[in-house]
Amino acid sequence: MNNRIDAIYARQSVDKKDSISIESQIDFCKYELKGGSYREYTDKGFSGKNTDRPKFQELIRDIKKGLIAKVIVYKLDRISRSILDFSGMMELFQQYNVEFVSSTEKFDTSTPMGRAMLNICIVFAQLERETIQKRVTDAYYSRSQRGFKMGGKPPYGFHSEPTKMDGINTKKLVANPEEAEHIRFIFEMYADPKTSYGDITRHFAQQGILFYGKELIRPTLAQMLRNPVYVQADLDVYEFFKSQGTVLVNDAADFTGTNGCYLYQGRDVKACKKNDLKDQMLVLAPHEGIVPSDTWLACRKKLMNNMKIQSARKATHTWLAGKIKCGNCGYALMSMINRVGTQYLRCTKRLDNKSCVGCGKIYTAELEALVYQQMVKKLESYKTLTGRKKAVKGNPKITALQVELAQVDSEIEKLVDSLTGANNVLLSYVNAKIAELDSRKQALVKEIADLTVDTISPEQVQQISGYLDTWETLSFDDKRRVLDLLVTTVEATSEKMNITWKI
Repeated sequence: MNNRIDAIYARQSVDKKDSISIESQIDFCKYELKGGSYREYTDKGFSGKNTDRPKFQELIRDIKKGLIAKVIVYKLDRISRSILDFSGMMELFQQYNVEFVSSTEKFDTSTPMGRAMLNICIVFAQLERETIQKRVTDAYYSRSQRGFKMGGKPPYGFHSEPTKMDGINTKKLVANPEEAEHIRFIFEMYADPKTSYGDITRHFAQQGILFYGKELIRPTLAQMLRNPVYVQADLDVYEFFKSQGTVLVNDAADFTGTNGCYLYQGRDVKACKKNDLKDQMLVLAPHEGIVPSDTWLACRKKLMNNMKIQSARKATHTWLAGKIKCGNCGYALMSMINRVGTQYLRCTKRLDNKSCVGCGKIYTAELEALVYQQMVKKLESYKTLTGRKKAVKGNPKITALQVELAQVDSEIEKLVDSLTGANNVLLSYVNAKIAELDSRKQALVKEIADLTVDTISPEQVQQISGYLDTWETLSFDDKRRVLDLLVTTVEATSEKMNITWKI
């Protein structure tokens, strides 16, 4: 241990006039060395709120290697602002017999009083950081209460322009005439009790009108209809939000039917549901609203009366659930039941906004029979492998990809199952989410296919063959397991069927 050296650690989060540079910190620390040799560890541009800093982590590794005798810093908060992190460091220093010195605060960890004083100081360092965080939070709510736009891209229908409020530079929303007309039309359509989300999204899809560069989907539409940024806020709007328990920053007299509003999450609210306005904060914005209050309120109340989305359920209608997709658009097929109790399949995109021609008339039982026949046929070609001596060793990369693929399959399955009896909001959300998951799924399938060569073993062929031979007596869950071993997706219409195999 005699060849251990001293270490100087310096940190600077940002360059400011009132912050001490890393070079100055090192100069202060050199006085403690009295000319001895040392090694520098410096982190520039890193906060002291945690220990996730490259050079600091290098210092810790060198301590554990037994290379460091003493750690010297300019000031305590250079090394940590967290009492938990600092306490852990002190334990580490004691474990490896490393002294700790703060050159400006004169702490000596070799004495009980020095250790006690260090703990007291780190408490105040953490308190200072939390005080700064509170000031930032206070500033946020102070500015939001005064009607400042608090970041984020402008909502559809507006663009932002620089302005000055109370002598402070900020941004103000200004209506885009063409987009504002689309917004007004959306609210006018939805205010009609007979109009659904699908009617609106279908209208804009047929017109080729894009929102944020994409087709309008139901989650985006729902977000627009809930946003008070569009309303020409009058006394009726004031009374509505007041009845919901919303915190109203402005007086009732300020609601003159001209300005839009900003709705912010309340300061003490940890999380809120879409329809829960209690303790949220409503502020009159400096921009002019574009939707009359009566129309906006009619839409908002209609939204609040929507049915609650039911939670996802385990697949019960078909063992193909989660695997079957429309052969035309690639969206999930949903199992439904007609009046006489016969199950059939419908394209969820067709149900959503009729932008797909659909899959045609497919009866669930008939498709199940076809898939079963194809699984039997597929496995027949693999039975010849049982006479070969070629054994395929497990590929760890393939295993990892297959685990991820199973997780994606499971998520898709749950989403598809949740569609049974779902309302329009859930239907749209699930379609968008399934499309996102399916994109990842196809990428995984391709990667696995590229790595896979004769990856099914003779033992697996024999086991699966046994299941297929007793198919009629298998449980629902066992059928799903066999399907999952063999099949990635089944794309089907009334005219054709294509199976993507895992083997």
